[in-house]
Amino acid sequence: MGRITGVEIFRTKSVEQSIRDTEAPEHQLRKRLTATDLTVFGIGVIVGTGIFVLTGQVAKEVAGPAVAVSFVVAGVVCGLAALCYAEFASTIPVAGSAYTFSFATLGEFPAWVIGWDLTLELALAAAVVAVGWSGYFASLLSSVGIHLPASIAGDDPVVNVPAVLIVLILTTVLVTGIKVSSRVNLVLVITKIAVVLLVIVAGLFFVKAANYTPFIPEAVSTARVEGLKAPLIQVVFGVTPVAFGVLGVFSAAAIVFFAFIGFDIVATAAEETIEPQRDVPRGILGSLAICTALYVAVSLVVVGMQRYDQLSTSAPLSDAFVSVGQNWLATIISIGAIAGLTTVVLVLLLGQTRVLFAMCRDGLLPRPMAKVDPRFGTPARLTITIGVVTMALAGFVSFGELAELVNIGTLFAFVVVSIGVMVLRRTRPDLPRAFRAPLVPVLPIASVLACLYLMLNLPVQTWLRFVVWMIIGVVVYFTYGYRHSRTAAAARAGSDG
Repeated sequence: MGRITGVEIFRTKSVEQSIRDTEAPEHQLRKRLTATDLTVFGIGVIVGTGIFVLTGQVAKEVAGPAVAVSFVVAGVVCGLAALCYAEFASTIPVAGSAYTFSFATLGEFPAWVIGWDLTLELALAAAVVAVGWSGYFASLLSSVGIHLPASIAGDDPVVNVPAVLIVLILTTVLVTGIKVSSRVNLVLVITKIAVVLLVIVAGLFFVKAANYTPFIPEAVSTARVEGLKAPLIQVVFGVTPVAFGVLGVFSAAAIVFFAFIGFDIVATAAEETIEPQRDVPRGILGSLAICTALYVAVSLVVVGMQRYDQLSTSAPLSDAFVSVGQNWLATIISIGAIAGLTTVVLVLLLGQTRVLFAMCRDGLLPRPMAKVDPRFGTPARLTITIGVVTMALAGFVSFGELAELVNIGTLFAFVVVSIGVMVLRRTRPDLPRAFRAPLVPVLPIASVLACLYLMLNLPVQTWLRFVVWMIIGVVVYFTYGYRHSRTAAAARAGSDG
């Protein structure tokens, strides 16, 4: 095999080669999606856990009523990264998102690192949200007199059966085709957006101005930020870890960032889009703008209805209406939450499949897994495998704060994509770009700094877990990916010839 060299592991894959790879019959995905489909996919995955769960948890424990400002901060950071994603997706309309972009600009090893990182982000997020779906589903059944045994759907079940079943159903939907998936997603997205708008409009009638005071509660040290749970930036600079206050608002932004995860998944569907150069940027920016507006509005209404220190951390929206005697609205909101979390799981599974599909097609993971089913036009074998793994995670693993791993993984991907835009502008200025991010290099640099700042606001334990996962990824790359890389094999064949 020879000695591993820096030149080999940082060898890039040309944009033209990436596009040619999409034309191989056994690895060719069908183009079925429009700008509307992509925007709905984006909204489908973004509007979910953030609105239905995190709003109350973060307001109560970290930011107070100023959680609305935290959503704005997180939305701005995502907006900077979204502009970079939009340029890449319009230039390289290939499955894989940040993995593919990194391969074209930074090289094979950085691409592997980001693909491994996305695997953590998407697989863990899909399982976490499936567990959340199970909780809302069990709660809704209880409200109509059907009580599921604690062993299959409680706070600490032996096997979380509803979570397993929803992943099984959605995996089947994904196998049957991208257009079927988009139609199912559309129906569910319409349902949950209607419920979110109902929360905003109906909630306005129960808002009390006194609940907004103090808007930024005084900073205090709490168990929520003790020890390894303390934000890294506060530990590094010797600041006593605190919740609330101005520092709490930014710490909260790093947590509610989870609520925005998803717009980058729109880029993973570029290869299945009819006119990707035009429609992918629209889908990315459109879904992010709509969701940011909804998040800010909902958070302001909820903290106005109920004092922040009395909010529920498991079902804050429905419980806020229960607190004002509107139980019927609480039931409707639970239905909306179930629809909302269903679409989140669906699109996370879609994104996970497309990232690993691109990695398998490049030989960094077993290539036969990237074979497209001739009947459905989807990577069925890979989709089923991912579905089984996600079912195991959702059914048997208790996550808790591991959800914050999703945030650090996503922010890391944003940093790499932002750097990649600057690199590709310099190395390939000739490439046609249907969408160009403005103010390059100022905007990408701002994106990198903003993402790094939010990463530093995540807990120390999250950083430790992230480093361990990355070390495992490096080992897998050098024991398998490097030795089976199609790009490296082609380069060696060329040099031998």
